[in-house]
Amino acid sequence: MTNPAAAEPWPLLGALSARLNAALAWAAGAALAAMMVFTAADVLLRTLGRPVAGSFEIIGWLSAVAMALALGYVQLHRGHVAMTLVSERLKGRPAALLELVNGVFALALFATAAFYVMRYGATLQSSGSLSETLKTVVYPWVYVVGVGFGGLTLALLVDVLRCLTRLVQGTP
Repeated sequence: MTNPAAAEPWPLLGALSARLNAALAWAAGAALAAMMVFTAADVLLRTLGRPVAGSFEIIGWLSAVAMALALGYVQLHRGHVAMTLVSERLKGRPAALLELVNGVFALALFATAAFYVMRYGATLQSSGSLSETLKTVVYPWVYVVGVGFGGLTLALLVDVLRCLTRLVQGTP
């Protein structure tokens, strides 16, 4: 997809995506830091014979949150691994068309994932589902993962619109 610094055909949507995903990335960093502190505390307490109950659950939730909330920011900055075997051989409109098709498929995939993750969170909330060890509600963590997928979906939407604009305008 395109460089975020390129001319923005959808300035408000692009700015919203950039700000939202930057905020989500900060939250992901906070979750990662909390996970590290919690892990270190658990290891220290285990050596003293006082392990933290539910540490695997909490670390699992924090790692899911850290991963999900960072997705949109990574997409904006092209930090994902890309397989370019075919696309690097293409130039001009064919390359832009392939980029658009990939973007549309990714957008559909992650919009669907965001929808179903949020729906799953609602199911957990309505059923009163609790975690195994701590016997605490799980649905807020699921909702946060859904928000992370929503941030990625927004970033992908902006990418698809940029690519579509480039194709219509005939710019590489």
